[in-house]
Amino acid sequence: MAADYYAILGVQRDASQEEIKKAFRRLARELHPDVNPDPKTQERFKEINTAYEVLSDPQKKQMYDLGGDPMGPGGGAGPGAGFGGAGFGNFSDIMDAFFGTASQRGPKSRTRRGQDAMIRLEIDLNEAAFGTTKEIQVDTATVCGTCNGEGAAPGTSAQTCDMCRGRGEVSQVTRSFLGQVMTSRPCPQCQGFGTVVPTPCPECAGDGRVRTRRSLTVKIPAGVDNGTRIQLAGEGEVGPGGGPAGDLYVEIREKAHPVFQRRGDDLHCTVTIPMTAAALGTKVPLETLDGMEEVDIRPGTQSGQSIPLHNRGVTHLRSNGRGDLVVHVEVQTPQKLDPEQEELLRRLAKLRGEERPMGQFQPGQQGLFSRLKDAFNGR
Repeated sequence: MAADYYAILGVQRDASQEEIKKAFRRLARELHPDVNPDPKTQERFKEINTAYEVLSDPQKKQMYDLGGDPMGPGGGAGPGAGFGGAGFGNFSDIMDAFFGTASQRGPKSRTRRGQDAMIRLEIDLNEAAFGTTKEIQVDTATVCGTCNGEGAAPGTSAQTCDMCRGRGEVSQVTRSFLGQVMTSRPCPQCQGFGTVVPTPCPECAGDGRVRTRRSLTVKIPAGVDNGTRIQLAGEGEVGPGGGPAGDLYVEIREKAHPVFQRRGDDLHCTVTIPMTAAALGTKVPLETLDGMEEVDIRPGTQSGQSIPLHNRGVTHLRSNGRGDLVVHVEVQTPQKLDPEQEELLRRLAKLRGEERPMGQFQPGQQGLFSRLKDAFNGR
């Protein structure tokens, strides 16, 4: 006569599968040999595993409820069942009992989310400063138009795997010091999907997606810089089985400008003028991002001075306003003079009392290694 499996697990005969599983986990934590090595406890642990194996399987439970003993000789327990009541439940259920986390059971879905993709886009300084709209070409995976992502050839469909009968996993029994342990692994025939595609789609070879080139319009906001990434949600790779697409990231690469150098949102350039213009002052035309403007060189401007043109730089990406355009002045000293020019300069030097200037000396700029050496020497 079969044992009272309901009483062994301590549940009512009308208990749900969730109640049966909870009762098994509770008892497994108490009676596992690693926790309680007493021989009587080991026998009790085998009993609850046998009871759970019967009551957690709908077919075995039905046979038991009708008065049969699925674990007895000829009971029809089938592959993976215990022998003489010494079988264990699914290994993942025992792990769940100790760690409290339920592993994914059942067949895997053929439909999965696609991967994200990234492309690089080159733009010039003007486009980065004020923003623009670009048409780009993207090579990504899209849903197969022949099978609409199903993966099966037209007129056919996926079929239930005859090895795992749609469960996506197969079980096997191995021996351990505790007795027979039943473990599960993905079905090798259907790769865990529970279904097989006997006639794959000739267009996508059963993947449900194909690679194609398509055009997209990308809005580039004002103020982007090198390395800025713009996210286009759902424009990446379509997933296997026609699953939802990932995202597409457009990484900005800014081309070098022939005049301006960008530092953050400020622009910098250098203008070279003769010493006479620096002394007397002048106006120099400069083509800015906003059009032609004149840079005012004041009389007495020295080499190395900078002239800021406010709000002529790059638009701030996440706030209002713009950076500045900074013009650095380099005064050029003539290297060759004709006799008349030399005479004029000598007369100017005499008028200014600069025929034999004393000069102004100050400590020279030290290199990095010299400064480090002085720091170690306590200077």
